[in-house]
Amino acid sequence: MLCRAALSPLVRSPGWCFVLSPHTITTISRLYFSCYNQRLRNESIRCWSNIPFITMPLSRAHGKSFAHRSELKHAKRIVVKLGSAVVTRGDECGLALGRLASIVEQVSMLQNQGREMMIVTSGAVAFGKQRLRHEILLSQSVRQALHSGQSQLKDMAVPVLEARACAAAGQSGLMALYEAMFTQYSICAAQILVTNLDFHDEQKRRNLNGTLHELLRMNIVPIINTNDAVVPPPEPNSDLQGVNVISVKDNDSLAARLAVEMKTDLLIVLSDVEGLFDSPPGSDDAKLIDIFYPGDQQSVTFGTKSRVGMGGMEAKRADIIYRLADLLTDQREEIILANKKDLEEAENKGRLALPLLKRLSLSTSKLNSLAIGLRQIAASSQDSVGRVIRRTRIAKDLDLEQVTVPIGVLLVIFESRPDCLPQVSALAIASGNGLLLKGGKEAAHSNQILHHLTQEALSIHGVKDAVQLVNTREEVEDLCRLDKLIDLIIPRGSSQLVRNIQKAAKGIPVMGHSEGICHVYVDTDASVEKVTRIIRDSKCEYPAACNALETLLIHRDLLRTPLFDQIIDMLRVEQVKIHAGPKFASYLTFSPSEVKSLRTEYGDLECCIEVVDSVQEAIEHIHKYGSSHTDVIITENEKTAEFFLQHVDSACVFWNASTRFSDGYRFGLGAEVGISTSRIHARGPVGIEGLLTTKWLLRGDNHVVSDFSEHGSMKYLHESLPLPQRNTN
Repeated sequence: MLCRAALSPLVRSPGWCFVLSPHTITTISRLYFSCYNQRLRNESIRCWSNIPFITMPLSRAHGKSFAHRSELKHAKRIVVKLGSAVVTRGDECGLALGRLASIVEQVSMLQNQGREMMIVTSGAVAFGKQRLRHEILLSQSVRQALHSGQSQLKDMAVPVLEARACAAAGQSGLMALYEAMFTQYSICAAQILVTNLDFHDEQKRRNLNGTLHELLRMNIVPIINTNDAVVPPPEPNSDLQGVNVISVKDNDSLAARLAVEMKTDLLIVLSDVEGLFDSPPGSDDAKLIDIFYPGDQQSVTFGTKSRVGMGGMEAKRADIIYRLADLLTDQREEIILANKKDLEEAENKGRLALPLLKRLSLSTSKLNSLAIGLRQIAASSQDSVGRVIRRTRIAKDLDLEQVTVPIGVLLVIFESRPDCLPQVSALAIASGNGLLLKGGKEAAHSNQILHHLTQEALSIHGVKDAVQLVNTREEVEDLCRLDKLIDLIIPRGSSQLVRNIQKAAKGIPVMGHSEGICHVYVDTDASVEKVTRIIRDSKCEYPAACNALETLLIHRDLLRTPLFDQIIDMLRVEQVKIHAGPKFASYLTFSPSEVKSLRTEYGDLECCIEVVDSVQEAIEHIHKYGSSHTDVIITENEKTAEFFLQHVDSACVFWNASTRFSDGYRFGLGAEVGISTSRIHARGPVGIEGLLTTKWLLRGDNHVVSDFSEHGSMKYLHESLPLPQRNTN
């Protein structure tokens, strides 16, 4: 229900009252709030310092939402969000002190009545801009006076100010101002700066929650802001009169997350808006929404950000992925139920071996890990597309940039691993690519619900069809011919699948690995404590994985030693079937069956053992029989290890670590669309970076090549320019 309302004692403030549950408040925070400067129509009640506000009741202690305006007086815990347009002056350089003082006065009145008040504020960038402009002008005037010997100031240009520097310079001053104002009402305030990780890292989230509760218990007003001094750089064209406005996310979203996290009764969003529109208010057909229900999201069109707000495609992509991560945990019972149907059908038909059944199976822990990985992808997606990776000054006023762009439309084919669907979807969304997915028929029920949840997440920004599910093998064969529409095919599965796709693809690049024949070489200087631990994990932790150990290479000098006996005993205890390579078989009277091929991917509790005379021979064996996937050396000799690392030509080469680390999630990529063993484009676990290509942007001013000829007027400079700082948090 939506009604025009005022919160007593804020009777001076007409606004908008959304009666919402905590489940829907974050949905509202993503909607497009206009930057309309008109007064509320047909209103006779005075505004709170001429600033309309939006009130969002959440739920009270007994779990029910406020249904009527009269109940707002019962709100105990309240979050007040102050937007940039509220806190800053009209010229966006400095703070609106009178307006801010009026707000602080009324917040103090509520606090002194026994309510628990929290403030989410903007303004650090604008306040810092004011300070830095003053310092730069003062510095320039002193230098000019010293240079010219005159004290008269001349017109001086102020350089463009980097937003993070403004935020760093302005945050302390902004907080000092709040403290001074609240002190007038005998109220103590405390500053808290947050980033995405404070909500998406479970430990940091608990720490933040505990800090806020302790401050409220001590009758202190927490003042929360995004830490704009360390967030990613913005797009160059988002300049705000000389300052690029940046944020982890918009403060509307931060306030909504905080309100839900703290079980807040009421969220008041102060902004220079008239209300909630169904489309960008600058368009002719934009209409003010009088009543909004959470199910009405499809009726809302998302536009660009406001002149002083945050947002943009990066935030929208992250929103979608965060939503998908939430759905994986919120709907886990339905997912596991669908997966159970797939498992029962596979077992009844007897068409899947045990390792493949393990791949097919989903569990609560698997879904939780998936959700964590997706949140990593969302966090890293903020500056993926459009990132400048090279800048060159070709000549005077002729600058060249190389920037990242999506590849286009991806076709990803995977077998019996339904967890691939949300992983690959998240990577495609983060990298701005369209996606066609073909899963194995043995996972039909699981894939169907996971695809439904993916589209549900995409729907929050109206791009439901960006990820599509392909149902039949015949459709894949047809798609492989559409080289004008599909830009890259990525098969994930058996070597036979990869070969079939490579054969079927007509002019479309195929990225992936045909086999996962991974080696572990045990050197003479290997640590007894490390050997069995690393081998056990590499072979037995998940034998069906493509990064599991398949061939164990042992230095000849280790035969008939206690270390060798420990390795064999461990493999027997783990019920690993051993196959002997030709050299290993020659040393044994009663040996295991000699392997038919040293180039075998077992995908089960089986492995081959072969003997080598040196690290050089181990490297030669890997190059001859390996698949360039993942290979490991176990040794305490650093020189030998470095020789191995430098000379083994595989996508992943490790020293004293399990082969199982060869994985996008474990590499910190959030997930992987697959592992590539090719030497073109991406190699190893393919995350967001592997799904991007680049384009070149050249900005000139009437430049022509003939000016650079032997008798021309211009010369090439080819100077490297510094890159915009990239977020590494």
